[in-house]
Amino acid sequence: MKKHLLPGFAALSLSMASFNAAAEKVTLMLDWFVNPNHGPIILAQEKGWFAEQGLEVEIQEPADPSIPDKLVAAGKIDMAVSYQSTLISSTAAGLPVVRSATLISGPLNSLIVLDKSGVKSLADLKGKQIGVAIGGNEDATIGTMLRSANVSMESVKIINVGWALSSSLASGKVDAIWGGLRNFELNQLELEGYKATAFYPEEHGVPPYDELIFVANKHKYSPETVSKFNKAIEKATVYLINHPEKAWQEFVAYSPDTLNNDLNRNAWEDTLTRFALRPGAVELKRYDEYAEFMKKHKIITTLPQAKDYVLTY
Repeated sequence: MKKHLLPGFAALSLSMASFNAAAEKVTLMLDWFVNPNHGPIILAQEKGWFAEQGLEVEIQEPADPSIPDKLVAAGKIDMAVSYQSTLISSTAAGLPVVRSATLISGPLNSLIVLDKSGVKSLADLKGKQIGVAIGGNEDATIGTMLRSANVSMESVKIINVGWALSSSLASGKVDAIWGGLRNFELNQLELEGYKATAFYPEEHGVPPYDELIFVANKHKYSPETVSKFNKAIEKATVYLINHPEKAWQEFVAYSPDTLNNDLNRNAWEDTLTRFALRPGAVELKRYDEYAEFMKKHKIITTLPQAKDYVLTY
């Protein structure tokens, strides 16, 4: 019996070894620790859709959220989840990075106030204190929003509160926060018993942009690999939108101890409609308009052209 079975087992082992050898290894660094914003990535991994495309994707979380683009540019990792604004800044600075797909196709950042503060409109922020996580570019974003309500930047005080955005607002240290994500901070405040309102930049003069994108090295990426990766992400996105409850259970199974909680559950529901249904699709004009906005506000000194750093398929 063994003499008849061994050749079969050998053939099976050889077949499996051939599959593993054929799978292309891709390192992907996230922008932050795993959260509902990364739903399609985790599902593509857990459901085997990367493997179906012949890819073996290693998902990494950054020790420092400012480094993924730099590591891609240096050829240390293959791809990263990044931000449209970061990509434009990196390109303007001469780093060889390109956008390969979109993960979340609209802004998540918002200007948040507590309902009990009495701030009913942007005009009510005159004379108030606004907390930010990272200072430096607030004139472009907060300033543009305030000017849409005839409020000058000079009439508000910007305070750097680090990553303690929600707690700074809840404690009354500041009257508003910029940089809170509409799918996370609003839910976090609500869970802690605070009713809050968000003002959205794209409704107050800031050009719309893609919140989260995938980037690759301009000189080292493989068009075939990017295409396969995008197909897996698109399949996962369609699945989670069509089957949100089942997809949620499969998503939290990736790391139950850190993902299965009320905040992530609420954020999951608020993020579903924000994923890019066609990750590979892109409008170059939209990228150029945001780059022009950044240059106007002196965030960048040179104006890169989207056709040079955005891959189209």
